[in-house]
Amino acid sequence: MQQLLQEIAQCTICKAHLLLGPRPVVSAHKKSKIVIIGQAPGTKVHASGIPWDDASGKQLRKWLGVNNKTFYDEAKFAIIPMGFCYPGKGKTGDLPPRPECAPKWHKPLFDELKNVELIILIGMYAQKYYLGEQAKGTLTETVANFHDYLPKFLPLP
Repeated sequence: MQQLLQEIAQCTICKAHLLLGPRPVVSAHKKSKIVIIGQAPGTKVHASGIPWDDASGKQLRKWLGVNNKTFYDEAKFAIIPMGFCYPGKGKTGDLPPRPECAPKWHKPLFDELKNVELIILIGMYAQKYYLGEQAKGTLTETVANFHDYLPKFLPLP
């Protein structure tokens, strides 16, 4: 796992598309029991290198009922975004996650994660990628019908 995380940290596969340059943000341990898959880091996370180190992370920890120490315990939570680097700014917010990351890195990461009990899918990109045709027509519908995806997946907005 450590070698894989080092390879990810050095990834430059989409360098030409990143205004702020590559800075992959991922956190995992071979003993992780819960995997959180979100969209992509924002500018604050890009600057700090700490996953979910922003207002959305504070809200997520509140929803999960965990403190920072528990959330950042890699043996408990693996944090694997759809796009590992800040994708840049679009007209109405951040751009979508870069499409290269998930196909290149998710399978190798999950091959190392043997103790996963739950995968939390945050947002449309993660839900479409992992639920495929099982996802409902909208994010709201998918989240409202979360019970359809348990015990493996828990979709969140």
